[in-house]
Amino acid sequence: MSYQRISIVLPIYNQGDHIEAILESYADSLARISVDHEFILVVNNSRDNSLAVCQRLAEKLDNVGVLYSEEGGWGLAVKLGLQHASGDLLCYTNSARTAPQDLQLLILYATANPNTVIKANRKVRDNWLRRMGSLLYNLECRNLFNLAYWDINGTPKVFPRHFDELVNLQEDGDLIDLEFNIVCRQEDYPVLEVPILTGRRHGGKSTTNFGSAFNMYLGALRLWRTMRDASS
Repeated sequence: MSYQRISIVLPIYNQGDHIEAILESYADSLARISVDHEFILVVNNSRDNSLAVCQRLAEKLDNVGVLYSEEGGWGLAVKLGLQHASGDLLCYTNSARTAPQDLQLLILYATANPNTVIKANRKVRDNWLRRMGSLLYNLECRNLFNLAYWDINGTPKVFPRHFDELVNLQEDGDLIDLEFNIVCRQEDYPVLEVPILTGRRHGGKSTTNFGSAFNMYLGALRLWRTMRDASS
């Protein structure tokens, strides 16, 4: 199987100071892959000039589209981008942290392994606190949902469009990545985790803090209870 077009969904949150350079580096990196591609920039209720910068990029580059998510939320932005994607190979990723060589690598894995979900397994964190928080969250998710995957929130995530259940995810916030992994297991989609060693943030500030991390731990438990009650 060969893919005809790759759609890359990039949620954008307060990244007006660096998104142009990042997108240009992505475009240069993917130019070495002989598959047509598009970028879908989903401005995620940003409070800076991200929307204006992205609109200027769309005027400059033929393969760039811009959407605006007024409500905000990682999951909402991902879903909106996937709904407007035209490719038969789909990808979404955290543009604040994804290096161009990593995006290229995972897409190459996807083209070499058709009918497979390709996802990043990040091996580097900013500090020991983030490493510990990530470990605890991944252990919680693995145990609650019997998952074999390690980096639940790791992006890029790349998958074929005909994996329909991954195009129709429901979560609006950060739990969409957990839902993604749960669906892969439920639908028996093959998953290949690719180790990623780069982790430096391109710019802006992370939205992850003690409060958001705690909400994710509680959210995973809430999702488990909801699924348990639905199946009983």
